[in-house]
Amino acid sequence: MEKPSSEIHHVMHARRHMHSTFYSRLIVLTLVFSVIPLIVVGWSIYVYYSRFSSDRLTEYFRDQAQYHRRLIELFLRERTSDLELMAYSHSLKSLQKQENLRTIFGVMNRGEPFFEDLGVQNDQGKHLAYVGPFDLMDKDYSGTFWFRELMERGVYISDMFLGYRGIPHIIVGVTWPEEDRKWILRATLFTDPFRALVEDVKMGKTGEIYLVNRQGVLQTTPRFGGGILDKAPLPMELFTEKDGVLVLDPMQYDNYSSPRQIVAYAWLSDPKWMLVARQDYDEAFRQVNHANRAMLLFLHISIVAILVVAIISIRHMIRVIRKRDEKERQLNMQLVQASKLASLGELAAGVAHEINNPLSIILAGNQVIRDCCEEPTKLDEDFKSMLLETLSQMDGQVLRCNTITHNLLRFARRSASVMDDVDINRCLEEVIALMEKRAKSSGISLERDFDASLSPFLSDPSQLQQVFVNLISNAIDAHEGKPYGTIRIATRATVPGVEISVSDTGMGIPEGNLERIFDPFFTTKPVGKGTGLGLSISYSIIQNLGGDIEVESTEGKGTKFTIRLPFLSPEKLMDGQYERKVKK
Repeated sequence: MEKPSSEIHHVMHARRHMHSTFYSRLIVLTLVFSVIPLIVVGWSIYVYYSRFSSDRLTEYFRDQAQYHRRLIELFLRERTSDLELMAYSHSLKSLQKQENLRTIFGVMNRGEPFFEDLGVQNDQGKHLAYVGPFDLMDKDYSGTFWFRELMERGVYISDMFLGYRGIPHIIVGVTWPEEDRKWILRATLFTDPFRALVEDVKMGKTGEIYLVNRQGVLQTTPRFGGGILDKAPLPMELFTEKDGVLVLDPMQYDNYSSPRQIVAYAWLSDPKWMLVARQDYDEAFRQVNHANRAMLLFLHISIVAILVVAIISIRHMIRVIRKRDEKERQLNMQLVQASKLASLGELAAGVAHEINNPLSIILAGNQVIRDCCEEPTKLDEDFKSMLLETLSQMDGQVLRCNTITHNLLRFARRSASVMDDVDINRCLEEVIALMEKRAKSSGISLERDFDASLSPFLSDPSQLQQVFVNLISNAIDAHEGKPYGTIRIATRATVPGVEISVSDTGMGIPEGNLERIFDPFFTTKPVGKGTGLGLSISYSIIQNLGGDIEVESTEGKGTKFTIRLPFLSPEKLMDGQYERKVKK
């Protein structure tokens, strides 16, 4: 038995729910096995690269500070070596002579001048000889800080200070023993070559390098604000005794108001100065941040691309599955329909044969009674007339029953179709001519829309006419209750066959009946006006001829039946499925 309409809708709803669940699960699987691993790997690479780049950049800043520190130490060491060489190669007596000291001063400044003046002093801080632009011969240095440090250490490089001359300068001096006493060879360095080693270094738009002593006093001029002997821009409390790299954030240091910066610092061994290299954090890490942003953008684009492709692919897959499920459902319905038709056909053949036997007996009995009435009898004429009339009615009902059983037999018949060349337009014209009178009597006009280019093709003309009669007859009946209407019969050439449509302006078929319209014995006509076999027989005929029949209907507006028949090839004629009519 066929499932009720509510159960069919329930099954269809369950399938839609299954497809939706399948779609959701595929999306989840895509996320779990594609997107999430990509996110994990992508973010791992991003974090690793960020740390690696940050470490490399920090190392770069540390190397820059160490490199420039070594340059300054080398420069100062060379200057002290120059003085030591002069003290080692000349005696105090020779250096006390002004001419000799001037000659030595010229030799030391040959090429690029580094020394501003040169003086020889005794262990009491008095000049024994002096060469330079300042009048310092009579000055007493015994009370100066640098003199005490020099006498104690033997080799000394001072911080920047003003001294007697009133301008920032650096003293470089060495002591040398002679006759149980020490004497001093002291020089003042030009600050320009020394400062150029630091001040001429450019680190982007916001970077700078400068030197500062332990007290936080600038020994060179920073690029952005401040000058020699000014207070350093960064407090000394930020730095340790060991070289290092800092990231200074205004949010972490109350006494720090500059933008976030990366600072590398390195301590000189002698003098105890600190070299500071700093740059705004955003500028220093600009390339790293740009690469990180590009990596994140690529990661998110990849994720979006995977999701889009997955959604499109899964939707396409679901659509294919739905189409296949729908096709499978239709094939199952056709299989059920064919199985049902086969079972009903066998039942109908048996019923028809069983009914035909009593009908034959009834007809024979009627004829015997009729023959008896024809003979002279004593029957009353009125009674005889009524009896004959009753017999005529019985004959009519028997013929009606015979017609029903004949249809049942045709429905059940599985004999081969008799094929012949069919002019479909002419075949339809003959059926229309047969049905036109009945249609006009009901106020219905029959319209033709035939394709004149259609050529004859092989089919069964008698069975086709039966189908057309059934369809047009049903279309006329569909206008019951309407004063007028239209039935349109059209033909069209298709690939590879012909399409015939019968459309009407009748009452239409309710949606709930469309799936049962071709079922045997299903009818919406009143009792006595239809057997429910017409459309079922028509469906079987069209299927046997290799075609297909469809129905479209809108309740209250009309119905359209469409028949598609193939052009049969000679190969199909020879496969035993059809036999061609032999014309005599």
